[in-house]
Amino acid sequence: METLERVKDVVVKNPPLAATLVQRIERTFKPRWEGDWGGKFVLHGSQPGSNAVRLDGNDYLSVTGHPHIVAAQVEAITKGSEHVVQSGVFLLQQHPTRALETALAGWVGKEDAFVCQSGYSANVGLLQSIADANTPVYLDTQAHASLWEGAHAARAPAYAFRHNDPAHLDKMMGKNGPGVVVVDSVYSTTGSVCPLEAILEVVEKHGSMILVDESHSLGTHGPGGAGLCAELGLTDRVHFISASLAKSLAGRAGFFTAPASMRYYILSSSFPNIFSSCLLPHEVAGLRATVEVLQKADAERARLKTITHRVRSRLVELGYTINQGTEQIIALEAGTEPDTMRLRDELEARGVFGAIFCAPATAKNRALVRLTLNAALTEAELVHLENVAAEIAPIVQPWDWPVARRARVRAAGAQEAVAA
Repeated sequence: METLERVKDVVVKNPPLAATLVQRIERTFKPRWEGDWGGKFVLHGSQPGSNAVRLDGNDYLSVTGHPHIVAAQVEAITKGSEHVVQSGVFLLQQHPTRALETALAGWVGKEDAFVCQSGYSANVGLLQSIADANTPVYLDTQAHASLWEGAHAARAPAYAFRHNDPAHLDKMMGKNGPGVVVVDSVYSTTGSVCPLEAILEVVEKHGSMILVDESHSLGTHGPGGAGLCAELGLTDRVHFISASLAKSLAGRAGFFTAPASMRYYILSSSFPNIFSSCLLPHEVAGLRATVEVLQKADAERARLKTITHRVRSRLVELGYTINQGTEQIIALEAGTEPDTMRLRDELEARGVFGAIFCAPATAKNRALVRLTLNAALTEAELVHLENVAAEIAPIVQPWDWPVARRARVRAAGAQEAVAA
């Protein structure tokens, strides 16, 4: 209980917690709090100053505050007439939410879409509707937690296949039968890209379905920002697409696609759609306007790509092992939580702010500071980031991180294989 007492701001009367809960907290949380974290919450560092380089958000194309989006939100608040808050299953075809769903579906090249309160609830609701106890769900080991929770909600047998490994997926499906394959297009902690075409070949070989979560590629990849599936010309081979609308769209919602013939089945089976209220009018209007902005944001997409290549190249030159990914998400994988906190503190002391990811968001002892790049970064900010990375390298010694040692072992093994 001492651990709980320490984090209370206001002392109020409360009935005693169940002994089993107290024991669980003492057993699973207290050692991290008092040991690895040193009595501080691992995810909370210092407060960014006004001149901080912020690499801790997901607004990749920097649309927050865009005048077209703000104007749409203001108009919905001041002039809108549709203010009934109710479950989304009651919304008729004329409701503004349906126009947003139609726009999202058309953007990614699908028939119909369903807007949810978040990307998390979108994945849970979709998987709850397309999988069951007799339908195996095969998930990449780095698939987002919401996808695992969706398989759990469906009461489906869940099988993990090695990250970006179609051969391992093929082997598992050969053993356990057809089902639903679940992948992220761009993985949220490392920025690695799914080998989607190779995965699809396995899916089709086994007569299965696939769900691609485009949360970190919608807006940033593909023609008009339509995502990785569109960029690779694979949309017609993908059964379902989902995405958070809190990344490039910088809003508070999520969505998934499905064939139009499934609409009323989905609205009768997806619990997040049934038991959550619809979005508020200004949220719907803002997201609709954001889709329009992102479809025209070719210059911002090109700049983000240029920035990504520049920063990644410079970090590699400085000795940082970041070959886990290639995109605008960069993982500085220090390994242990104490080492990752030290890395975060060194960055923040010099005005660079990323975000710590650790268990359960990563595997144990694979904690990292995630840097998310955006199209609005200035030349001065990029130079500062590069200078800070160079300055702290001798302090944090990224060449000694476990991820770097593993990379050297793999490289040595590959050289031996070639020599043989």
